Amino acid sequence: MVAVVALVSRTGRHLQRYRKGLRQVVGCIPYKFNKVIGQTVSEINEEDLQVLVISSQKGKGMLFPKGGWETDESIIEAASRETLEEAGVIGTVECELGKWNFKSKSNDTYYEGYMFPLRVQEQLDIWPEKNVRDRVWMSVSEARKICQHWWMKEALDRLVQRLTSQQQEEDEKNITGTCSLC
Repeated sequence: MVAVVALVSRTGRHLQRYRKGLRQVVGCIPYKFNKVIGQTVSEINEEDLQVLVISSQKGKGMLFPKGGWETDESIIEAASRETLEEAGVIGTVECELGKWNFKSKSNDTYYEGYMFPLRVQEQLDIWPEKNVRDRVWMSVSEARKICQHWWMKEALDRLVQRLTSQQQEEDEKNITGTCSLC
């Protein structure tokens, strides 16, 4: 199946959501596993995880895709749209990693930011912001060093913890036949 996407990013603030004076933004940490053939699920660890970072539009460092949550879309739709527009990947948006309040480094705007994991299913060759952003797959440790926002680093740590915990729970389920999440 070939994905058909609009080649233009949404612009403007007329549909932008605000809550208690804070601009609401939504982002994703696109990720994938580099699973070696023959390796079992229980053998996957942080080193097998790769995340996708993108360059800032202002050219000041690397970050995860994020942008405004608009009034005509759900939070999941916004997260998926921003990731497609900025990073050119499509995937499954998973359970929220958290919410952070922060101040813009470049102006006096305050934000409420939500982050989600996005398990990448497809990487596009052409996407709306291809000409203004670079994208790079890297290890979690590299992303921790290069990501310019503290709150995105916290979200990354939560993702790694979640995936590690899920792995441990899956291992326990395989041993005991039960799942603590059920």
